Amino acid sequence: MAYAPLLADPVRDLLPPIFDTDARLTDLPREIAPWPGTRRHPQIAACLERARHNGGWHWPTRPVIFVSDPHADAEGLLRSLGAAGVIRRDGCAITLTDFGRRAQIVLGGDSFDKGPSNLDLLDALAALRDTGADLQILAGNHDLRMRMAIAALRGPRTPLSEHLFARMGRKILPALREVLDRYVTAADLAALPDEATCKARLLPGPDWSARFASAAAADLRPRVIRKEVTKLQEKLAKFDRDRARSGMSHRQILAAALKCHDIFFSPDGPYAWFFDRMEVVSRQGSVLFVHAGLCDSMCDLLASDGPDAVNAHYRAGAEVGSPAFYFGPLANLVRTKYRISDCRLTDAGVTALHRAGIHMVVQGHVNNHRGQRLLAKCGLLHLEGDVTLDRASRQLEGLEGIGAGATLIFPSGDVIGLSRDYPRAKHFAPERMS
Repeated sequence: MAYAPLLADPVRDLLPPIFDTDARLTDLPREIAPWPGTRRHPQIAACLERARHNGGWHWPTRPVIFVSDPHADAEGLLRSLGAAGVIRRDGCAITLTDFGRRAQIVLGGDSFDKGPSNLDLLDALAALRDTGADLQILAGNHDLRMRMAIAALRGPRTPLSEHLFARMGRKILPALREVLDRYVTAADLAALPDEATCKARLLPGPDWSARFASAAAADLRPRVIRKEVTKLQEKLAKFDRDRARSGMSHRQILAAALKCHDIFFSPDGPYAWFFDRMEVVSRQGSVLFVHAGLCDSMCDLLASDGPDAVNAHYRAGAEVGSPAFYFGPLANLVRTKYRISDCRLTDAGVTALHRAGIHMVVQGHVNNHRGQRLLAKCGLLHLEGDVTLDRASRQLEGLEGIGAGATLIFPSGDVIGLSRDYPRAKHFAPERMS
């Protein structure tokens, strides 16, 4: 395959130095080439033209490092931060580099699920916080579903919530296994009822589908209700098999799920900081960071009230965790793939966003095998920054080893896509493209 010619100084000097003392990043590209395909892509050119006609570009006042979708792989996260030049590793210890002290790190969501260890990933984030790093954590759909599943087991059972734990299916079980092994005590288990009662608490009642359809009719379209019922039936058909594979009884699963509330949501819980710090969008100049994408409703809210209002509405909705929230425009920020079933983004929303000075979305949620991608979605420029970091996804999708990669956005207006799965760092400077 032919690649574009390398770029000369000063672009070549954009990559900060890395400190790879234990040779974890030997296959990381250290040469920069123009972002492939951008100059010949008419839809991208149209996005850039709209940006020029709506006030042009404004850039962060300091470098922003975007890393997304670590999916419970601490090593993938740390290698990515090392690849971006923001941390130096010395055994298990990490310190910020000079560049890391000047940069802001945006974690683009989906810290949970897949593996190898959810708690190790959170411990790595805690260690990063302890360095003094400016770290912003965004919500992903996996993080939201984890939160909703845990909350559903503690509150009163209602037709709108009693299925939410089972809806997580096998994805939640590895995290519960870790919590069981690390935090659940014999006294916790002794306080629970028998196996059959615990199973009944984990799963929706036998007449749930009819009660859910009736209760959700005011907020959800019939097609969404039918799809939710079908999905839950599929999850239930596999639940006993998945539970047996996890090696946990129903009592142990319930004990671990209830313990998750203590460690994640109690004020003194060891991981309470994780959800406390979580936002859903972050704006830096003309760039909006979000896990999945936008719809017209969120474009209007961003344009009228700004990111703080969107984050406040999201936090309030996630606290309740109702199906109306999950299938509505706020959770659409972490769920959408611009499918026909998702909340719609039309030209009206894109226009509102441009007029508010936001010209590009940097997102996670869609994993790529050859580094970051730039493309127009619904007429809006998107940079997909999920470069498949976790080794579970990589093994499943035929990629070798542990992922490493980050998106670097500089005050100069230079954007760099860095991944060990693409032989050169990709460079994009929208203001300097003809």
